[in-house]
Amino acid sequence: MTRKNISSGSPFEPKIGFSRAVRIGNHISVSGTAPLAWDGKTVGLGDAYLQTRRCFEIIEQALKDAGAGLKDVVRTRTYLVNASDWEKVAKAHGEIFGEIRPASTMVVVKGFLNPEWLVEFEADAIIE
Repeated sequence: MTRKNISSGSPFEPKIGFSRAVRIGNHISVSGTAPLAWDGKTVGLGDAYLQTRRCFEIIEQALKDAGAGLKDVVRTRTYLVNASDWEKVAKAHGEIFGEIRPASTMVVVKGFLNPEWLVEFEADAIIE
């Protein structure tokens, strides 16, 4: 099967050795996605809802670059720093995936590389 690495242009991709997403056949895996603007600054400081929306904008673009869309997502993984943010994050997730309803997991973690980030996501998609 053919492998296609999808880049977001992040300077960290070659340093760390990862891709924003990888497509092999009809399966696409999107890497952990933080709420970053194109200038590298955190979007939605202190607001888990806005950070969630930004993460899904980035994921949607990666899926598009891989030939898919949000409708093709079969699994999401949510990583939260504060368990108390789960409802804000769930609201944004539901606005995007309420009809699609992928398998989903929400996990509370100790922290992220950048302490401004309240949430991070991974996604998997399968296209026909």
